[in-house]
Amino acid sequence: MDIRVENICKKFNDVSAVKNINFIAKKNKTLGILGPNGCGKTTTIGMMLGLITPTSGQIFIENKDIKKIDENEILCQMNFASPYIELPKKLTVRQNLEVYGRLYGVDNLSNRIIEISEELNLNAFLHKKTGELSSGQKNRISLAKSLINKPKILFLDEPTASLDPDIGDFVRNYIENYKSKNEITILLASHNMKEVERLCDSVIMMKEGQIVDRGTCDDIIQRHGRDNLEETFLKIARSKNEVA
Repeated sequence: MDIRVENICKKFNDVSAVKNINFIAKKNKTLGILGPNGCGKTTTIGMMLGLITPTSGQIFIENKDIKKIDENEILCQMNFASPYIELPKKLTVRQNLEVYGRLYGVDNLSNRIIEISEELNLNAFLHKKTGELSSGQKNRISLAKSLINKPKILFLDEPTASLDPDIGDFVRNYIENYKSKNEITILLASHNMKEVERLCDSVIMMKEGQIVDRGTCDDIIQRHGRDNLEETFLKIARSKNEVA
């Protein structure tokens, strides 16, 4: 499924968090949403998820305005993972997956929990309370929760934040392999530029609520005369705004 964002703006009182942005997240591709803290990434993702109402503009999924699509029809085909949003701490890992699986109306839920637990190596702590686990274990649970319904659209916010290099690489490998075997559109917000170069087909660069550049990682790197995406990110973040 593709997502098309047209002229989206969001104001909170007198503050413009997102300023008239346009982009397309293409079907079965991974789009990186990059920018410094406070640039509007999270607000943009919140609007695409339907959690935040745009002040103006429209968002389309498969050419359907999300305002006119049945809420349950949208939810069952989307999901979200972030290490900054914790799952209920007093529930076990399995209980969390059961709760979210039911919310998303997953068929054969017990089998799906077994499948995702084996893939993400959750079995060793499946019956432990989520609040008692390490940050790395919680990240993998969050990823499992985000894939429990086999979504067509997946939003990943810093999926490897706070992970050691080994587990971070495991998660990136898993995302790559999952994408190669399933029809899924991924929107990835990350501050790990090597991760973005590895996982994303294209990126948009945001700054102060606007899109200031866009394209493939190689295109953007070459356009700014830098050696890698991290150097390019720093150049854009520190330069005067030039809207793409």
